[in-house]
Amino acid sequence: MDLQDAAQAPDVAVVVPVFDEEGAAPDLAREIAAAFAGRAFELIFVDDASTDATWARLSALASEIPQLRLLRHGRNAGQSRAVRTGVLAARAAVVVTLDGDGQNDPADAPRLVDRIAAAPSRVAMIAGVRVKRRDSLAKRAASRIANGVRQSLLKDAAADTGCGLKAFRREAFLRLPYFDHLHRFLPALMMREGYEVAFEPVGHRPRQAGRSKYTNFGRLMASLSDLAGVVWLASRARNPGDVLEARLGEDREDDRHDEKVEGASEDGHANSEAIKLARR
Repeated sequence: MDLQDAAQAPDVAVVVPVFDEEGAAPDLAREIAAAFAGRAFELIFVDDASTDATWARLSALASEIPQLRLLRHGRNAGQSRAVRTGVLAARAAVVVTLDGDGQNDPADAPRLVDRIAAAPSRVAMIAGVRVKRRDSLAKRAASRIANGVRQSLLKDAAADTGCGLKAFRREAFLRLPYFDHLHRFLPALMMREGYEVAFEPVGHRPRQAGRSKYTNFGRLMASLSDLAGVVWLASRARNPGDVLEARLGEDREDDRHDEKVEGASEDGHANSEAIKLARR
């Protein structure tokens, strides 16, 4: 991104993965646009190769919501890949994600954005925690079991990683190792990279249209399988602490102190406009 693009970049990107959500996606897009009215935002819906009219119904909103961007996968690749597609396309430094079924309340999203904007740079994510969940008893029970097992093994302090409403720093997300179902382990993976994660109570709504893409048993089995991999990743992490870059050059004094590197691009090279903290 050049300086002109950076000056025109929105403050926040809202990324919504959708798959066969023709009944929920259009109204959700309108709600998100209303929630962020008056802010510089972009709204990125990623259609994960829907087989219904999701793409057509979202495309019809182009004139109504000028901030809307639509991306479409050539074949179904899952929620985590759709989220990553949206984050890669985002131009904002802060990203908010919501589930495409409309159960996350868009009115909560600006509050998470404000929290991360006010937080120190070491806080990379504000994760939503659903209160008064509007799911079936069986689904809540399965989530409780999965969350309990995950917390005991990963020590991520996350009571509800299944909540799709999260605000995070784009740069931090792009440092995470990618794998399918990544979205279920974001707090633990952020902590693995040396970042901090905070939590925020958010609302939850009953599904108004469509149906869940997972069975309780299928979700539980996938979570347990992925959990083993994340435990392994966490065990192999080695945090270098602060990374210093020597200030070299003929016009600089020899006794000038080294400075912290405060960030690096995804390929590991330091940002040219500022020296930032690298968490590798």
